[in-house]
Amino acid sequence: MNYSNIKYSDIANGVGIRTTLFVSGCRLRCKGCFNFEAWDFKSGKVFTPEVEQTIIDSLAPSYVDGLSVLGGEPMEPENQEVLVGFLERVKETYPTKTIWLYSGHTWEELTQGEWHLAPTDRILRCLDVLVDGPWVQELYDITLRFRGSSNQRLIDVPSTLEAGEVVLWEDEPLFSERGMQ
Repeated sequence: MNYSNIKYSDIANGVGIRTTLFVSGCRLRCKGCFNFEAWDFKSGKVFTPEVEQTIIDSLAPSYVDGLSVLGGEPMEPENQEVLVGFLERVKETYPTKTIWLYSGHTWEELTQGEWHLAPTDRILRCLDVLVDGPWVQELYDITLRFRGSSNQRLIDVPSTLEAGEVVLWEDEPLFSERGMQ
């Protein structure tokens, strides 16, 4: 797997301060994609064990809230094969840090459709929030928290797995607790 970028101290792709990994490779090619350079599976650099360790180490400070994974498309089959072990390692090393993953595929496609692959369930069990659905330029809304278009959902993955149906992530209690709107 290749990656196109790593952002440390990112505040745009999940709650709090995060390390964000942008993987390479996406067959969806959404119109208006902000990261079209990452469509090519060979773009960027190789995701080596050293890069993985650097990301793991970047999550250690107490002020870092977690890891976000974007693309490209993290749930492409080639990327799932590499990400599954990495995400399990992050979850095991930092059980209180949150993991967010952005996918252009819906929950239903990932759990019941053709995108449900051998590593998919293991990846989903590592996640706290899945932002699902393709970017749709016509549904772009700058007022949305942590997503770009109104068709995308912020899914509370642990609650969804427990309930057996999609449970949306509730951000209002979190922002009220932190004195924000």
